[in-house]
Amino acid sequence: MIKSSLPPILASEIGPESIELRLFVAADLEYFNGHFPEQAVLPGVTQLDWAVRLGCKHFGYNAAVANLEVLKFQQLILQGQEVTLAISHNAAKEKLTFAYSYGDHRYASGRISFASQQDDGAAL
Repeated sequence: MIKSSLPPILASEIGPESIELRLFVAADLEYFNGHFPEQAVLPGVTQLDWAVRLGCKHFGYNAAVANLEVLKFQQLILQGQEVTLAISHNAAKEKLTFAYSYGDHRYASGRISFASQQDDGAAL
């Protein structure tokens, strides 16, 4: 997993099994460089990294990702946008579900399963 810098969090709603964070995707993020020359797009790997790191921080997982499931990138996240990152937690299955959206626009979503403490699975 890459170690990207986290975006500014403009607002947050925190519950016991879910969090919702409104993020600002600044135009000067280094991840826009070269991705793509004709239209700067926030890379999917950066979106995934943010979901993993913010989810792990809130729900107490280590970042040993075992598997990515139903990963979808529906629309491009561009420079200067605000997006909402919703993350929900399934403790029994050691999984986080995440979705990037804003209003009616869905940008990306997926499920992240983590290696259990007893699992010898390799981290991504």
